Amino acid sequence: MNTPPRACIVTGSASGIGAATVLALAAAGYHTVGLDLNTDGAQRVAMQAELEYPGTRHDGLLCDVAEEAQVVAAFHHAHEFLGSLDALVTSAGVVDTTPFMDISVEQFRRIHDVNVVGTWLCMREAAKVMKPGATICAVASIAGLRGGGLSGTAAYASSKGGVIALAKNAARVLAAQGIRVNTVSPGATETPMIAKPLSNPAHRQRIENLAAQQRIGRAEEIASGIVYLLSAQASFTHGANLVIDGGILMP
Repeated sequence: MNTPPRACIVTGSASGIGAATVLALAAAGYHTVGLDLNTDGAQRVAMQAELEYPGTRHDGLLCDVAEEAQVVAAFHHAHEFLGSLDALVTSAGVVDTTPFMDISVEQFRRIHDVNVVGTWLCMREAAKVMKPGATICAVASIAGLRGGGLSGTAAYASSKGGVIALAKNAARVLAAQGIRVNTVSPGATETPMIAKPLSNPAHRQRIENLAAQQRIGRAEEIASGIVYLLSAQASFTHGANLVIDGGILMP
């Protein structure tokens, strides 16, 4: 008997890790809906997934994950399109490189609104319709484990630490519904979000030198870890944080 396709919502799907995740999920036979402030980008990725992986269905919707009404509406429309919801990937996020003493309260709050509140809102809305066997993967960062020191600074590092703690709490709470929750913590990865700091050759070299592999990661490498955590092969992996960083945080 053929296994029915699984359905996944991916936030931040227009570029970077989110876009790579949509394509990796499509390759694995998933239907997806991507949510992003860049609607055109999300729809382009959805179209690419449909062209490259016939038989899978994809769409892209406008959504600011920090705005509750937008999240509720987007999840409603995504669920209608997909017909079910088996998985969620919270890849939407923003970075901030403002030094510790210079960042404003407004900047600090916006980073946490998107990275932490946005992740929680999406988890909450997903859990309302998910059935036992569903999975959630939140995208954190090694900045949340080491306190920054790469490209992101205080606001970013603390927000990603919050994502890791949030996902562990969600894993405790949602286990009763049969929903698995995990996180991935990428190291520096070639994405538009950190393209500007990585364009500085000295900064790029410093980051590469921190990794045992002496390089920056690719979005596809992070996406493969996400797809694994969503898969049946990770059925006993729950409340875990998968570090994918080329060997920066080796104990």
